[in-house]
Amino acid sequence: MRLSTIVSNETLCKSKEEVMKTKLVTLLICLVVLFIQGCNEERVNVPTSEQKAESAERKAGVLEENAAAEGSKALPSPSEIIRKTEVQAVDPVGEEPLNDAITCLSRTIYWEARGEGAASMEAIANVVMNRLGHEGFPNTICEVVMQGREQGACQFSWWCDGRSDDAKEDESYAITKEIARKALNRQLTDRTGGALYFHERKVTPNWSTGYIKTVEVGEFVFYKPHAGTAK
Repeated sequence: MRLSTIVSNETLCKSKEEVMKTKLVTLLICLVVLFIQGCNEERVNVPTSEQKAESAERKAGVLEENAAAEGSKALPSPSEIIRKTEVQAVDPVGEEPLNDAITCLSRTIYWEARGEGAASMEAIANVVMNRLGHEGFPNTICEVVMQGREQGACQFSWWCDGRSDDAKEDESYAITKEIARKALNRQLTDRTGGALYFHERKVTPNWSTGYIKTVEVGEFVFYKPHAGTAK
């Protein structure tokens, strides 16, 4: 074989190797670019805290309306259920105005049963949800919680005690928001037996004699009317 032919073949092989290397490098660059684009798209699709809060409040409004409807027993659809990350995005530092169902219910649980066990906090949530739409009570959670202030006799004492209504303890408030989420999603068992009223064990208010005692949970005693139970 002539030397020129051998050199030519070697040159051809090297050229092919260079082409292959170039293709591989180009392919790797394309893969990296696609990966980066995909990551950016994922970041774009991740809801912000504000979007999560808006979603939770929107869902809560629907769930609240359904719960207040006379005789409504339908469970929420998967798309209507408030998710854990959504509810925690609402009122993140416990200082927002009391103008949505989640905040009003969470603050009520917080101030009425903060420091108590989960069962007591759930029972307070039960009472609020039992009152919602029941005869003699309003059709929104905030109105239920604030009822009686005009007459100087609040149904829930924390609402008109003259003190700040802001939640002070992040961990405790996060727990109450999760309980509020489950209550609105209808994922809580009614621990109160349909109660509409309650008081602490350490007191015996005069009004309690006019109602049926249903159960005691933690430091609270619960009651319902003689005429019937809540929905």
